[in-house]
Formats: sequence, structure tokens, C-alpha cells
Amino acid sequence: MKTHRLLSALLLLGLLGASLTGQAEQAETFGPFAVHYNTFNTDQLTPDVARAYGIQRSGNQALLNIAVIRHGDEDMGTPVTARVSATATNLAGQRRDLDMREIRDQDAIYYIGTFRISNEELLNFRVSVQPEGHPRAHEFNFRQQFYTR
Repeated sequence: MKTHRLLSALLLLGLLGASLTGQAEQAETFGPFAVHYNTFNTDQLTPDVARAYGIQRSGNQALLNIAVIRHGDEDMGTPVTARVSATATNLAGQRRDLDMREIRDQDAIYYIGTFRISNEELLNFRVSVQPEGHPRAHEFNFRQQFYTR
């Protein structure tokens, strides 16, 4: 139960962090799936949440949070496992491969990856998601600017 609260706090803080930076939670839809994603500075995590998931809290580090949901007859949809990979490239062309790891907590499944950031850095993300049992990966791009303290 405590782990479920921590994971919920992680997602909630991710959404809060996105709203603090002017970004709403974003989603990509393909077939019966929706990929919900957001990014935020890890210093916005509480110490308990960061410790529980082995995340370093830092103003110079950010987190990419991804959840894959299969929509069907249910209102909320069902979280599904997926193969998730992501890269971030800055304007100078420097590419960072994000090490995405799966987090499971009761019925929730999330994929998170952390990366270093600089103040006012604009990153172009490329994300690939292949839900388990789905024949092809879905790829999408998004851009996010980060600010450090």
C-alpha cells in the first residue's frame, strides 16, 4: 500500500511539475493505445519518493515518465507492458540515450528515465513504444525546455 502511494505521488508530482513548467500532460494515441508522457526536474520529487525509486533529486537532472494504456470498453483503460526507448538531443546535436526502466505497482505500470539538464536547455525527444503483443513500435517526438535553479 505504501509503494502504491509513493508511485501515485511520483505520477502526481510529474503532472504537477509539468504544469509548473507550463506543459500539460501530453499523450500520443495509436490504435487502441494511448501513451501518456511528461518530463520534470527531479528536485520536485519528495525525498521519500526519490529514495523509493532510486532517483537522485537534483535541479540539474530531469525525469521522463511514460505510461502505456490500452483503451477498450473500460472507461479508464488498462496499463500494459511495452518495450520503451527514448533519446534526447540538444540543439548542438548532442544525443543522450535514456535508460528507461519499468516500475510496477499494483495495477500501474510506468517507464521512467533520468537525464542531466542545463538551464534553459531545449531538448528534442524521440520515443519508441511497442506494447507487448503489438506487431510494430509507435514512434513520436516532442520538445521540452528545462530550467534549473
